[in-house]
Amino acid sequence: MTILTALVLVAPAARAQTVDEIIARNVEALGGMGKLKSVATLRTTGKLKMGSFQAAVGQENKRPDKVREEFILQGLTQVLAYDGKAGWQVDPFEGRKDPELLSADDTKGLQVAADIDGPLVNYKQKGSIAELVGHDSVEGTDCYKIKLTLKNGDVRSYYLDAESYMVIKLETQTKIRGSLVERETYYGDYEKVDGIYFPFASESGQKDQPDRTQVTLDKIEVNVPLDDSRFTAPGGKAAAKGSGGGT
Repeated sequence: MTILTALVLVAPAARAQTVDEIIARNVEALGGMGKLKSVATLRTTGKLKMGSFQAAVGQENKRPDKVREEFILQGLTQVLAYDGKAGWQVDPFEGRKDPELLSADDTKGLQVAADIDGPLVNYKQKGSIAELVGHDSVEGTDCYKIKLTLKNGDVRSYYLDAESYMVIKLETQTKIRGSLVERETYYGDYEKVDGIYFPFASESGQKDQPDRTQVTLDKIEVNVPLDDSRFTAPGGKAAAKGSGGGT
């Protein structure tokens, strides 16, 4: 074996990165662990579009594990929230004005959304398992593909731009009432807010289906005052879903 051949064989191994190294590069690209951990609250506002349908959307987060999502259309506001223990909703579009508790399956998405750092950050402490699947291409962009299996068994596949280390695509596999639901989301228009990069545009939908929901954020606010009451059901309690609260 010549020296040149040896170098050719050794070079790829020398460049190889572990899954933890790639996640660390992602964290650093976003702004660094210190910056991410300095975020105590987060509020985003924007617009949702699906075909000719449009609505206003908003999300509020508060550490350690609270989230509130709002969907606003024609003066009505649907609320989905998780207070760190239970998920609940108010759905005026179904004629229900009182808060209702959500099932464990319906709360899954909120629990992930409540993680202000995102599932990749400190994934081991959260009981998740990460695996570097390899390289894949997303619309011509070379990406690292990371498979993350959450503690609840759901699977999330992240596609990180091999140059910027930003997530540009996410595939999710979630069990909802015994059925596997597969979705994919594309991210773009990353902009820096208070030293942290956030994607201001996303497009999502069920895998292999043509319908797509586009979300464009107008504003992201970091460390704004958010009272805990924003995340708890009005009146401090919610009825079980379907047990009343509407006409």
